[in-house]
Amino acid sequence: MDLIRNLMIKQVGHDGQMRPKRSGLSVLIRVRLELRRHQRAHHTIPGIFQAVARQQPDRLALVDAGSGVCWTFAQLDAYSNAVANVFHQLGLGPGDVVAIFLEGRPEFVGLWLGLAKAGVEAALLNVNLRREPLAFCLGTSGAKALIFGGELAAVVAEVSGQLGKSLLKFCSGDLGPEGSWPDTQLLDPLLKEASTAPLAQSPGKGMDDRLFYIYTSGTTGLPKAAIVVHSRYYRIAAFGHHAYSMRPSDVLYDCLPLYHSAGNIMGVGQCLLYGMTVVLRKKFSASRFWDDCVKHNCTVVQYIGEICRYLLKQPVREAEGQHQVRLAVGNGLRPAIWEEFTERFGVRQIGEFYGATECNCSIANMDGKVGSCGFNSRILPHVYPIRLVKVNEDTMELLRDAQGLCIPCQEGEPGLLVGQINQRDPLRRFDGYISESATSKKIAHSVFCKGDSAYLSGDVLVMDELGYMYFRDRSGDTFRWRGENVSTTEVEGVLSRLLGQTDVAVYGVAVPGRVEGKAGMAAIADPHGQLSPNALYQELQKVLAPYARPIFLRLLPQMDTTGTFKIQKTRLQHEGFDPSQTSDRLFFLDLKQGHYLPLDQGVYTQICSGSFSL
Repeated sequence: MDLIRNLMIKQVGHDGQMRPKRSGLSVLIRVRLELRRHQRAHHTIPGIFQAVARQQPDRLALVDAGSGVCWTFAQLDAYSNAVANVFHQLGLGPGDVVAIFLEGRPEFVGLWLGLAKAGVEAALLNVNLRREPLAFCLGTSGAKALIFGGELAAVVAEVSGQLGKSLLKFCSGDLGPEGSWPDTQLLDPLLKEASTAPLAQSPGKGMDDRLFYIYTSGTTGLPKAAIVVHSRYYRIAAFGHHAYSMRPSDVLYDCLPLYHSAGNIMGVGQCLLYGMTVVLRKKFSASRFWDDCVKHNCTVVQYIGEICRYLLKQPVREAEGQHQVRLAVGNGLRPAIWEEFTERFGVRQIGEFYGATECNCSIANMDGKVGSCGFNSRILPHVYPIRLVKVNEDTMELLRDAQGLCIPCQEGEPGLLVGQINQRDPLRRFDGYISESATSKKIAHSVFCKGDSAYLSGDVLVMDELGYMYFRDRSGDTFRWRGENVSTTEVEGVLSRLLGQTDVAVYGVAVPGRVEGKAGMAAIADPHGQLSPNALYQELQKVLAPYARPIFLRLLPQMDTTGTFKIQKTRLQHEGFDPSQTSDRLFFLDLKQGHYLPLDQGVYTQICSGSFSL
């Protein structure tokens, strides 16, 4: 009966009314047809936007929630035309790269859009980059010019000695106390003098050509520049728009970084391709979130990572009951707080999806199945050829059958998500990274059939009997302890709930002298030093299996997060439970006494020598 209900034409909405069910297949067909039409017409993202702008020049396109500045579609079109003309006159064109290092505001969108109108590819730099990582990203992009915001002038000054002398530098906004730099031009005066008419000659780009580059978060090393072609930008925005029944009259609240795909494609893409108004805030603020939504009449909001949990931590405020938001779209909403979020804030629909900037195996949860990040038909799996395949749990190496093909997972079996590659199909192509070696590491061969190629997501998911998928862990996050697999996301969810939505990172650490498995360690934000490890352990005994209870605790003032609100574990994992690596409070679980004890250098030595039984 569950399978029949899942395939029914009608579904019951949160308001109790029956309404047509938008199936994944219908969305897939619609996006494919739209892409095919644009490809045949040799359209590009700037060209599609210009058509939208002509239809509604006076409608608000972008609103800056921080400054109150509003841009109409006509103003965004004119600004981006000026950008195109300035850089065209400088001799830049198709194949050239310009790096953008700017906080999220309307100018950010106008800059990359204007560069694209001239056929120039933008490299969108993370505004949190500093020194060596910043210089690295600039160098690997091959940029001929850098546009930076005046607010980041001091940051650019720190790496100026590492940048090539031929690199052109432009400052958007004021340089501030630094005054004038001899090798930097102020961009705003140049744009005021430039023509706001479209370029006389088209750059000759198409939907399969490069639009811009987005850098990965760099949580496990230096960032990689992922290639975003025009068709990829379109498919991400279009899938979100149609899967969650967005409307041109909607107002979307986007407080996510514009140097990543969620904010700049899924969010801003609704403005550029479908004419929606998008309200930008350069930095997420939990205390201002609902006030902004009420002020600007937002009907759709975006979330990512831990944003929903941060909102739940806020005290109840009047605005959270006055907004008109009907849809929250994003990824990373923990199943443990899913229903609490919808009930407290009255958001009728959660649009949870799975995807990465470069992946070809995105999936979407279109009917609000709690905890699921997406769906793929088990009846018609070849319509959208993605699959969960078995891997070695320790090395993440693909397991293969006697014919050398990957082994599909059955329902309930965790596996690596892969997507079959077809470069002629815009929904299945994989464009990779600027680095060819980084690209090759994400491709496997003979996965579905002999000689084929597939994209390796690096993420472990599990599928139920209906085809709903659930996110488990990034590869390497699941660890084995006492012969059992421990899911870090599940333990994090339990700990965070017990501690009132506190920031928590759970990971496995190697114990010297112990040959099998890794011990669980939990890093917990405890800014006021009030957490009682043993009171916590009493609660953990009630809700976690013995093998899943963290052996080590690390209490620290605050947790480091990425620009996409994911907690960073790399440094924590590297430092392990060695007291010499940190001044944070450390504890270990003494199984004989049944509670946590402080961990100092002497105890660390005893643990490593095997004096304590873990």
